[in-house]
Amino acid sequence: MHIVQLGPYPPPHGGVQSNLVAIHQYLRAHGVRSSVINLTRHRQGDADGIYFPQSAGAVLARIAALHPTILHLHIGGDITPRLVLLGLVCSQWPGAKSVLTFHSGGYAQTPPGRSASPATLRGFMLRRFSRLIAVNRELGDLFQRFGAARERIRVIAPHALPGASPPIELPAAIEDFLRVHHPVLISMGWLEPEYDYPLQIRALDFIRARHPDAGLLILGAGRLEPELRKQIAATQYHDAVLLAGDQPHDIALAALDRSQAFLRTTAYDGDSVSVREALHFGVPVVATDNGMRPEGVILMRDGGIESLRAGVEEALERERPARAREENWSNIAEVFDVYRELVTT
Repeated sequence: MHIVQLGPYPPPHGGVQSNLVAIHQYLRAHGVRSSVINLTRHRQGDADGIYFPQSAGAVLARIAALHPTILHLHIGGDITPRLVLLGLVCSQWPGAKSVLTFHSGGYAQTPPGRSASPATLRGFMLRRFSRLIAVNRELGDLFQRFGAARERIRVIAPHALPGASPPIELPAAIEDFLRVHHPVLISMGWLEPEYDYPLQIRALDFIRARHPDAGLLILGAGRLEPELRKQIAATQYHDAVLLAGDQPHDIALAALDRSQAFLRTTAYDGDSVSVREALHFGVPVVATDNGMRPEGVILMRDGGIESLRAGVEEALERERPARAREENWSNIAEVFDVYRELVTT
């Protein structure tokens, strides 16, 4: 069995990337041949079964050279015409079964999601896959509205939860920030409009009225970085906000483990891996209510500063539960079961 995954490989780091890497590591640990083809503009040198083709033609050539048993395509965001074309190619690859994981947990509530029907090109593409993996039940129902057969759909959340974060040396800037500020509020994700980082920065002013040493640590990279840096520089507490950039997953987890609250303020969000990781480590989570947050999350009443401030106060007053000490790879094992099911049929 040779599994070839196609999708975004880090850096930068995000939920889709983490899921792809976790599957790759799980397969390698269980003696299964695994390869990854990166589909983003972020490229490195090919190494250890990870490939970075520089064109669509090179992607197809690499797939052909690898002779996959199963092609597993990971997509997020919108289902664009380009992704529809790629999905059609992957789903019909000669000699291979095909799996698609759609990671946009909130897509069913968007205008394109509400227009789902079997008559669409998106539906035609999805029905070609041997198996469809939905990261939540809403997406599973969406696949059926696109005309996909129920028996081809699996609902598997994308997260693999690590055990206690191992001792790791953090970058000096992050280490210094954690030492000087308390409590530390941490947030991570793409620096893009759908994640409301300006709200977090503004709210810190009100939070510091009661907690003068509080700091906000933001991990991630994206288009909004210049604007956020300008916003931070214009505040009187600019030294209490650290934009630490994109960080490897182990560093992000170590910083999360040492923080006092995790913030997830979004205009659009699905089943966030980082939210589940924070809960797994016992870190209180304050998040925008997207209708699918796991149990234990402190939900904001609305998208305003006062709602975020009140949520942070509640988080800081909570008694922090013991950190998880054991890994939980059950969700990745479910993906492996999908592969075995396809091979044995």
